[in-house]
Amino acid sequence: MKKAWWKEAVVYQIYPRSFADSNGDGIGDLRGIIEHLDYLENLGVDVIWLSPVYASPNADNGYDISDYYAIMEDFGNMDDFDELLQKAHEHHLKIVMDLVANHTSDEHQWFINSKKSKDNPYHDYYIWKDQPNNWGSVFGGSAWQYDENLNQYYLHNFAIKQPDLNWENPKVREGIYKMMKWWCDKGIDGFRMDVISMISKDQSFPDGPVPEGSEYGDGTPYVVDGPRIHEFLQEMNHEVLSKYDLFTVGEAPGIPVDRALKYVDGDRHELEMLFTFDHVSLDGGEYGKWSDKRTDLVDLKKTLMKWIKACEKNAWNSLYLDNHDQPRAVSRFGDDREEYREMSAKCLALTLHMMRGTPYVYQGEELGMTNYQFTSIDECRDIEEINTYKDLVDDRHIYTGEQMLRYISSKGRDNARTPMQWNDHDQAGFSSGTPWINVNPNYKTINAAAQVDDENSIYNFYKELIKLRHTYDVIVYGDMELLEPDSHELFAFTRTLGDQTLTVLANWTDHEVTHNIPVSGQILIANDEELIPHKLKPYQAIALISNK
Repeated sequence: MKKAWWKEAVVYQIYPRSFADSNGDGIGDLRGIIEHLDYLENLGVDVIWLSPVYASPNADNGYDISDYYAIMEDFGNMDDFDELLQKAHEHHLKIVMDLVANHTSDEHQWFINSKKSKDNPYHDYYIWKDQPNNWGSVFGGSAWQYDENLNQYYLHNFAIKQPDLNWENPKVREGIYKMMKWWCDKGIDGFRMDVISMISKDQSFPDGPVPEGSEYGDGTPYVVDGPRIHEFLQEMNHEVLSKYDLFTVGEAPGIPVDRALKYVDGDRHELEMLFTFDHVSLDGGEYGKWSDKRTDLVDLKKTLMKWIKACEKNAWNSLYLDNHDQPRAVSRFGDDREEYREMSAKCLALTLHMMRGTPYVYQGEELGMTNYQFTSIDECRDIEEINTYKDLVDDRHIYTGEQMLRYISSKGRDNARTPMQWNDHDQAGFSSGTPWINVNPNYKTINAAAQVDDENSIYNFYKELIKLRHTYDVIVYGDMELLEPDSHELFAFTRTLGDQTLTVLANWTDHEVTHNIPVSGQILIANDEELIPHKLKPYQAIALISNK
């Protein structure tokens, strides 16, 4: 396996709106990030992935970009960004931008021109049709929006204010590549590519199958992993990516493993790794992700291993349990009750960081931040939650409001977007003003100030895990084999490289578990170092290393 810096790195995702507010307007900003670079350098991470900071009317929290060359006023300006980039590099931190190239905002100049007339040079920058098909939007309703002036419909796979770009048009691709080069020339270190697997559409635009209970067709088979996707990505690599020392990770929902490997095969010159969704799609309900169902550990292990083994020869894997689109890991996969929160947060972290692939830490994960308990839809800010509540509660009466709020509190994206909990002062030290979304009330006990200097804290456990990854090649490059794959309680595996073997044992339950795995070697890290033969305490996790 060829070595690379991005394989050995640990990535920390920042959701700028919720990270740190420097000016008291209740919204996190770039200067707030600059003020906390010491915290991140101390943690030991290598890369900061910034969720979008471009100019945007904010219909989908910045994923609707109105100007790729400007910074959203809420976050500051380009001088602030330039300072952030410079100071991050001084702190030995790389910066990865969020590239949103499947769609823009309807307030982007390209789209403003596109809807002026059918013969405008920019009209073909987007996907316009005289008659729409039956596709539904990811955020609910039709994926097509009528424009009275043109008597045509434009495609928006997400919000109405997010029209899809027409990648069939070479001028669109040229414009995107030009913009990417502009950022690379500034000195950024890579791109996380939002829904990149959706940029190529089936040009016949057929109706999609209509799921039971829906009035709209599923366009997924025709917009995900489309006919020209690899041509486009190879062109992007040739025109931009290959000319810089970049880290690239593509968001690729809905693609089976055999087809996904084409994106990251080292010989194909496309991307370095993908975010896949199989492992965070195991606990949904009848109406998508909206449920309070728990993920079965056997299913989780099987799914994670499927991707890890597939990437073993000539590809690379990304490792994550939460991000800006997912609920908090400790609430979803662990146990956020006071008795078990710390142990289970460390258990999840040890398991993930000892696996094969590049680990991602989402802001606050290193503190064991938990889901928020929503008691009113008025507390929600996420367009997906708000639209789904209207659809399933107000319009179709599928769920009661109480049920839906329970599901939002379990699986909603706003759980990840409550403000970073810095200390036990007002608003968790996030802002001197009123935050754009409520702070989780448990910030009095769960906060960075309480953990940074506590050697037994979750924060310092993450710090040690990251340090070990930078020290032992077996953690990065070793082959991985699952132990006791059918256990619903135990997540255990080995990593092997040359003469070294790493053995990981993790109890993912709130009760004692027995096992038959022979254990030997030196304890590398554990959330409880008491090693009882063939037994693990609730949420106990341990990694041991041995040499042949």
